[in-house]
Amino acid sequence: MGAETGQRLLWVVLIGLLLMTQLLGERGDWFIAYPEGWVVPLTPILNGAMDWFIQWTGWFFRGLSDTLAVPVSGVQQFLQWLPWPVVMVLTAAASWAAAGWKLALFSTLALLYMVVVGYWPESMNSLSLVILSVPLAVAVGFVFGVWGFRSGRAEKIIMPMLDMLQTIPAFAYLLPILLLFGFGPVVGLIASILFAFPPMVRNTMLGLRRVSAEVIESGLMSGATPRQLFWQVRIPSASHQLLLGANQTTMAAVSMVIIASIIGGTADIGWEVLLRIRKAQFGESILAGIVIALLAMVIDRITYGFAGEDDRESAAEEGFLRRHRYLVIGAGAAVLAFLLSNVVPAFREWPRDWVIYPADAMNQWLENFILNWSDVIGALKTVAFYYIMLPVRVGLVDTISPYSWGFEFTQPMRLGYAALVMALGAWAWFRGRVRLALAILFMGVLLYFGLTKLSWLVLVAMASALGFQLGGRKLATGTLLALLSLVLVGVWPQAMLSVYLCGIAVIISFIVGGLIGITASEVPMVSRVVRPINDTLQTMPLFVILIPFVMLFKIGEFSALLAVVAYAIVPSIRYTEHGLRNLPADVIEASTSMGCTRWQLLTQVKLPLALPVIMLGLNQTIMYAIAMLVIAALVGTNGLGQQVYIGLGDGDFGVGIIAGIGMAIIAMVADRFTQGWNAKRQAAYS
Repeated sequence: MGAETGQRLLWVVLIGLLLMTQLLGERGDWFIAYPEGWVVPLTPILNGAMDWFIQWTGWFFRGLSDTLAVPVSGVQQFLQWLPWPVVMVLTAAASWAAAGWKLALFSTLALLYMVVVGYWPESMNSLSLVILSVPLAVAVGFVFGVWGFRSGRAEKIIMPMLDMLQTIPAFAYLLPILLLFGFGPVVGLIASILFAFPPMVRNTMLGLRRVSAEVIESGLMSGATPRQLFWQVRIPSASHQLLLGANQTTMAAVSMVIIASIIGGTADIGWEVLLRIRKAQFGESILAGIVIALLAMVIDRITYGFAGEDDRESAAEEGFLRRHRYLVIGAGAAVLAFLLSNVVPAFREWPRDWVIYPADAMNQWLENFILNWSDVIGALKTVAFYYIMLPVRVGLVDTISPYSWGFEFTQPMRLGYAALVMALGAWAWFRGRVRLALAILFMGVLLYFGLTKLSWLVLVAMASALGFQLGGRKLATGTLLALLSLVLVGVWPQAMLSVYLCGIAVIISFIVGGLIGITASEVPMVSRVVRPINDTLQTMPLFVILIPFVMLFKIGEFSALLAVVAYAIVPSIRYTEHGLRNLPADVIEASTSMGCTRWQLLTQVKLPLALPVIMLGLNQTIMYAIAMLVIAALVGTNGLGQQVYIGLGDGDFGVGIIAGIGMAIIAMVADRFTQGWNAKRQAAYS
């Protein structure tokens, strides 16, 4: 019996075992629902350890918090004191230097919006934390990146640490920091540094390794010492990658500063958005959310523009004034703006009578829109919840009822459902589509009983078997231990709720995003329309994405699902379009010369060749969905994200950190699975 046949037989046995346990077992049986009496009491252990740690080291962290509060308060007060035209002029000069007059105009209008709507003080409070956290995060990331570049052993320690830091939900960062450093803006500063430095580490290691051997050899031949070789040869050669790392670190810091405002005490724009969302104030939350989006886009475009510059040689030949013209012009204009602010009171503080705040009109528009389209909104929410989400969550057996579907799920209907699933599975099997047949049988069982009610024992065995197929014994063992840890600490039910919502969102994002990406690769006009939308969604902090869905569909899982899809769809679109646009020209030309139609070229040549890149997009879609899932806990979802939020609200370190690590485990298992599939696919292709 071959390996392929053995794997098929194993899956038949596992699916049969799953069906048997569901039919013969009761919901209270240990192999379906893990008994509470068997749960390892890790939460009180972690809480006790944290209490002991705080008792012995609290003086140090509180002292550090008081020390860091001084520069935080100083920068906040300086930005509040600085007249808004001065900040606007300096930002415009930096924008022009980074990417030209168009970005300068956009930045000026963005800052003017913050002034006109009356959110300038809150915006400056958020900006002050970004100004402090970004240099510290870049410095920490650079040091770790250099260490990992120089030492193979260090890299083996650093990379798993980065994986954990980048997969643990953002909320989970806040809880231990809040307990150690106390209440206040310093929590946002520390959390931003921890959350933002990993991209700098990765880009530093990548940039230093990409320096060509010819450049290094040239430096050695010139007599450079090891120190000179590093600082005067390697670093300048890797500067582009280092600046990209700084850009990614900056955007991560902006995102975390906004998220950290959930604990309050910051009086920044993130807290303003959260406050308005909680009060269901649509107009106010949109106006504040636009401020966050504009702030993020301005910072992103400026840092990305400087990262894309590569004119060191030509700049070295220019004079001082020519080389630093933007700095000189910006400084001169800033001084002039400062002097004018002492003469013109509106330049010092925007008059309240001049504030344009159309929140009431926006709220009225929303009320009229919901009133006119209430039937469509209600029908869309009802269909999605009762016909898609609920069957996946609790199964058709508990979903179909006169209240939800209009009829009972009678015994003949159940037998008909089973016969349909078996018929489809048999059709696929005898057509030689064995994997499709197995997928049909598994989905048939899942939809009948519901993901949250399936046997944990069989699901863990299935995931381990899949890990063995994709990555061998190492991945299978890691998957088994990781999932068993979720079972043992008692968060398996919450994990399945997270997988259910995240899974639906990923499927929708991957299918819809893939179709949009394919269309964008074939139709240039679609690509031009989609690209700025993707840029906006990717730079927009996660809080803002929640606003329109909460206001239209109210709090609940459906709003959370739409928010997750809106955020997670971006990598699917980007990677699909990128994979289809960057294929070998000779292969495309050969296929065209053989008489392939456009449809044949797409389905039989382009898509198979681009599949590894598209699957990388699936990997990123999963990561984005899990990241957004925690933010979606703010609008009433259940699962691990809600547990993290509960732990943060109650100051329960054990609950929050276990749930956070649980989400990291799900993310890393999914990441390893997609990487394993991609590696097997590329090996088969080569």
